[in-house]
Amino acid sequence: MADEYFYGATLKEGTKYVTWDPENKSDGFPRTHKLVIKQCILGHEAAGDEYNVVQVETMTIRDTLRIPIAVLKVGETRQCRMDLEFSDAPVTFTLIEGKGPVHIHGQHLLGSLVEEFEDMEEMEEEVLDEEEADEDEDEDGASAKKKPKLTNNSKGNKPAAGGGAPAPKNDNRKRK
Repeated sequence: MADEYFYGATLKEGTKYVTWDPENKSDGFPRTHKLVIKQCILGHEAAGDEYNVVQVETMTIRDTLRIPIAVLKVGETRQCRMDLEFSDAPVTFTLIEGKGPVHIHGQHLLGSLVEEFEDMEEMEEEVLDEEEADEDEDEDGASAKKKPKLTNNSKGNKPAAGGGAPAPKNDNRKRK
């Protein structure tokens, strides 16, 4: 996903439902949308003697699903933490019981299918180029790549103390 935005909605007596249905802007690129709901919070002015029930309506593979996602009551539960993701619009939140207010918080994620597709194409082209280079090496019978030169990394490329050659290793094995 490329962009991330805060999402918030309030359900109350005058506004019992809200629908998340992002528009695809005509900027030339199709965009993907995802809504992630993190929390429902009962407002401080909610009545103490009523339950506030929030229901979500969204599409499944086969049909429309309507299910409660939060039951809030003053003195019992004033907030509900959740991690709900919706990638298919529209999604409708409805206050099916109570007067609220109930605040819904989350994130609206935006991405670009075209950008992701182009990145995948570039990666495939790089892999094909590498495979062609490997085939050329096999046909020639020799490697087109050169081995890197070994260099002395000490300052000034001066030989180490005691001459430039490494000391022979002691072999403590018995010889027969």
